[in-house]
Amino acid sequence: MRYLPRQVLFGAAYYHEYQPVPRLEKDLDLMREAHFSVIRVGESVWSTWEPEDGVFDLDWLRPVLDGAHERGISVILGTPTYAVPPWLARAHPEINAERRTGQPMGWGIRQEIDYTNPAFLFHAERVIRKIVAHYADHPAVIGYQVDNEPGNEIFFNHGVFQRFVDHLRRTYGSVEEINERWGLTYWSHRLSTWADLWTPDANGQPQYDLAWRRFQAGLTTDFIGWQADIVREYARPDQFVTTCISYERPTVKDDDLTRRLDITAGNPYYRMQDSLALPDTNTAEQSWTTHGTWSLYATADRMYASRQEPYLVTETNAQAIGGPWVNEPAYDGQWRQVAWAMVSRGATMIEYWHWHTLHYGTETYWGGILPHSLEPGRVYEQIAELGGEFARAGELVAGLTPDADVALVHSHDTKWALEGAPMLHHPDGSPDRGSYRAVFDAFCRGAFDAGLQSRILHPGQLFAGDPAEFAARQPLLVAAGLLVADDDQLRWLEAYAAAGGHLVLGIHTGYGDEEVRARLETKPAFLTEAAGLSYDEFSTIEAPLPVLAPAGSPLELPEDTRATRWIDGLKPADAETLAVYEHPHFSRWPAVTTRRHHAGRVTYVGTVPDPALAAAVLRWCAPAGDGGTSQTESGGEGWRPAADSQTVTGATAQDGTRLRFVHNWAWLPSTFPLPAAVTDVLSGEELAAGERLTLGPWDVRVLAERA
Repeated sequence: MRYLPRQVLFGAAYYHEYQPVPRLEKDLDLMREAHFSVIRVGESVWSTWEPEDGVFDLDWLRPVLDGAHERGISVILGTPTYAVPPWLARAHPEINAERRTGQPMGWGIRQEIDYTNPAFLFHAERVIRKIVAHYADHPAVIGYQVDNEPGNEIFFNHGVFQRFVDHLRRTYGSVEEINERWGLTYWSHRLSTWADLWTPDANGQPQYDLAWRRFQAGLTTDFIGWQADIVREYARPDQFVTTCISYERPTVKDDDLTRRLDITAGNPYYRMQDSLALPDTNTAEQSWTTHGTWSLYATADRMYASRQEPYLVTETNAQAIGGPWVNEPAYDGQWRQVAWAMVSRGATMIEYWHWHTLHYGTETYWGGILPHSLEPGRVYEQIAELGGEFARAGELVAGLTPDADVALVHSHDTKWALEGAPMLHHPDGSPDRGSYRAVFDAFCRGAFDAGLQSRILHPGQLFAGDPAEFAARQPLLVAAGLLVADDDQLRWLEAYAAAGGHLVLGIHTGYGDEEVRARLETKPAFLTEAAGLSYDEFSTIEAPLPVLAPAGSPLELPEDTRATRWIDGLKPADAETLAVYEHPHFSRWPAVTTRRHHAGRVTYVGTVPDPALAAAVLRWCAPAGDGGTSQTESGGEGWRPAADSQTVTGATAQDGTRLRFVHNWAWLPSTFPLPAAVTDVLSGEELAAGERLTLGPWDVRVLAERA
């Protein structure tokens, strides 16, 4: 079942059981005054639901649900399986997850459980059934969140390893096949029986490592699907089932995980204050908490990509999120900006973490909407203002389909392969296990800096379709760093370009096969003719190199454009050189090339581009540039940023209305010339084409185009 709320849901996670004093009525009244329409409850307190083995206390939550319903606030009810009670850990120590074989990780945080263990599954199923059966008929409950941010651990438990061996036996059929597919002649690793397979702790074979990571992701998918199936036995037809995803968890393959759910839900956390300023010169590495406005949009696009559908934001910053040494509550206006940015990219719920700042525990300084004093202050006022805007906007802004000027392929298989055997290194020479993200993010940021809107697709979503149809619908596609790909996928990319698409290739695409074996074919495999080049040499580089556009190149490069971290030794056949390195050795190879291929084009970027280079290439490749592709749905140059502090995004409402979201991410005001007549969705003001829209500091305007 697909779930889509009629209006953007707005609220927070609410844990009255954590409050140091009883204040349920006051909390709920404040929520209603802030235009809350939803709260999330119950997922973190298994030891409250079941304080002793088989002893259940189920009615403690009822006053919360009753009070919310009386005020017109809906409830998402969570299953508490990610944080087990001490009595269960004591009675069944074997459920503790092992980070190395035979070495339990211990207790005292959360998600310490091997969720394939039968003892855990027995107790988890029992508490799930008790809770959901007790509250499924409550009129406040609109849906369920099973577990919480799953996939935090890679399990080395004995039972998991034995399951892995069985999985390999079913997948490959015989040890002879796995010897061949994994190349186990190397270093005398050939198996004579399945019992010969070594545990993964000291493994150094890339093929094994990739299979192990795929298997671990499958465990997470199966566990969440198992919970969802149990909940659906009790859920009403109008109630949805989801889980909240932290996208950098090591065993999450989000496109598979969400297939068994009714809607995607994710938890985007981000640095606030000056980290959201544009223009952005910061090149810090990203983590689960992102840095920069570009990465905020990229995270939103990742959530949309899970099912290629609108999604729920189950957690996001109310204040600073993380250790007490980083406290950056937003500037005035930034909560509005971020929320509307996510809505513009398909979010149909904004829910904050969380209602009140905790007075104890690990997350004491993870700020909530209410401070430690529990008295409403600036944060509450800002969020309440935003709630009023969502109420005024109504159904128009729910379930939007975001525009896309460029599509990007995102590969979990490549990400996992390059975590095990990175191709890039850090400045100190240590391996960069985020190598794939570094390459992928370079193009995500480049698209953002070029004023383009992105659509992220997983290989299973992209390559299952017709390449010609996709080329007609999405004329610009980036496939950079795609190390793990089978023959048919690479042939699909060639067919996409031949059919009229503009294909942008990057380093390592077409280098490995589906088992992450280096290919015998000339690189990029199956794409050498289309790209008009080949390469057999590559190099890491210690320092960024200047990149220049040679005389006659149509590519316009700003000053100080750089190549970073890696260079493919490209040997053009009939490809046109767009950019070159300024270096006595590396200048022998082009940095960027392009070639017409039948009705389309292939552009190759032979390095990890810095933001300026990535933006310049994608700006030229984009439909409004000179790269030879046709116009996309976003509406062309008129709806591009008019100042370097602005973003302009577009989306289509469910009723077909074209919406535009114009942001100013800076202290200085800016103006934007309107390319069309619009109505301000929040004020009702009508503005004519050609008028200049004024945006204040950290401001956003939501506009509906008039026919």
